[in-house]
Amino acid sequence: VQLQASGGGSVQAGGSLRLSCAASGRTFSNYPMGWFHQAPGKEREFVTAINWNGGSTLHADSVKGRFTISRDNANNTVYLQMNSLKPEDTAVYYCAARSRNIVVVSRRLTDYDYWGQGTQVTVSS
Repeated sequence: VQLQASGGGSVQAGGSLRLSCAASGRTFSNYPMGWFHQAPGKEREFVTAINWNGGSTLHADSVKGRFTISRDNANNTVYLQMNSLKPEDTAVYYCAARSRNIVVVSRRLTDYDYWGQGTQVTVSS
């Protein structure tokens, strides 16, 4: 599976962005997908994840009520809608796919096997 993230950019606080992650490979629809972010000088952190059919999601407490993950299996794409953005959301955002234990949606970085290249999100105050 190859993942290509896009949609990042610069916005003011309170604004919105939608990230996309396009996946190659016929088994995409079987895999839980996740979004992580990494700010300068910090470790990569969990943001949100979704199961294979969109019926189950997890969110970090910091993004609950602001970020929404969704997927379109017909088009091999997962989305991250980010609303009410804050300066502390500034980071490189990565999408990831989990190919093992695929019935479980995970927050753990090490549970994901495939990673996209990242897209920069910058939120100014």
